[in-house]
Amino acid sequence: MLLKQLTEASGVSGNEKEVRDLIIAEIKDHVDSFKIDRIGNIIAYKKGKDTNKKLMITAHMDEVGLLVTDIDKLGLLKFTTVGGVDKRILVSKPVLVGKEKIDGVIGAKPIHLQKRQEWTRALGIDELYIDIGAKSKEEAEKLVQIGDYVIFKSDYIEFGDNLVKAKALDNRVGCSILINLIKEVTDVSFYGVFTVMEEVGLIGAGPAAYEVDPDISLVLEGTLCYDMPKLDTHLIPTYLNKGPAISLIDRTTVFDRKFREKITSIAQKNNIPYQYRKTSMGGNDSGRIHTTKEGSVTTTISVPCRYIHSPTSVMSKDDYNHTYDLLKAILSEFKREEL
Repeated sequence: MLLKQLTEASGVSGNEKEVRDLIIAEIKDHVDSFKIDRIGNIIAYKKGKDTNKKLMITAHMDEVGLLVTDIDKLGLLKFTTVGGVDKRILVSKPVLVGKEKIDGVIGAKPIHLQKRQEWTRALGIDELYIDIGAKSKEEAEKLVQIGDYVIFKSDYIEFGDNLVKAKALDNRVGCSILINLIKEVTDVSFYGVFTVMEEVGLIGAGPAAYEVDPDISLVLEGTLCYDMPKLDTHLIPTYLNKGPAISLIDRTTVFDRKFREKITSIAQKNNIPYQYRKTSMGGNDSGRIHTTKEGSVTTTISVPCRYIHSPTSVMSKDDYNHTYDLLKAILSEFKREEL
């Protein structure tokens, strides 16, 4: 299954090669051209009906993770975070280190040995380490190096009422949807762009948008969901099972109102459930895309994901499928030059 392959692949920001190779293998026979730019973005072009506007659809390939910064004399690895990782979720998590995906566990001082004041706070990164079972620095150095990337070890699992648990749903859900659009939509011209290093500052999106220079851009994302009890509804950014989330505003973009209203009207016309992303927290590649060259009108359409930026994000397969249906309907309108 494509989404399983994508989520279980290693692709921490700046180290997207495994994900990139997987995507290229999937799309290379379904596009008219593609290139990998200097920083690792995939820019693919799908030729269909000519229109008077240039459309770009994007999804970022990278995920949050860790980076080895030191190896101590006991063979334990010190590390830093890459992207927005909540340090409270790190202790005792299994991880995979480096190209060879060496098994490891994030360790810390046992609670039995902690001082009472340590119980009430999350341990800092400097108090944590990765244990790969080495007995010494020399033994560890035979397996890993400073600068190696670290991913969370987390299998793709389907459970409950049509739910999925996996790492890196942000944003392998977007990558999966875009791959399937490239494969299945044959009569619409558009650029399919898979970007790098979104999680560390929207790095790849700017150069990609400069290359394509789109009039209209659709950003596909996995976004935060917190539909928990005892929370006022205005504080809930998105819900599971209520359809794709259409962004109003975030930290990097105030999204174009007319374009958003056009998207919601397409959803209504096609009986596709949708919701609004009701928080301004966070940002995505639109922040770079909409300000490149003469600018591009953008919207972000996201699959809601609980426990985002953790080893165990959760999404609804119904939301995923409805997001794909909405994208196909949007492309149909674009073909008729009604977008």
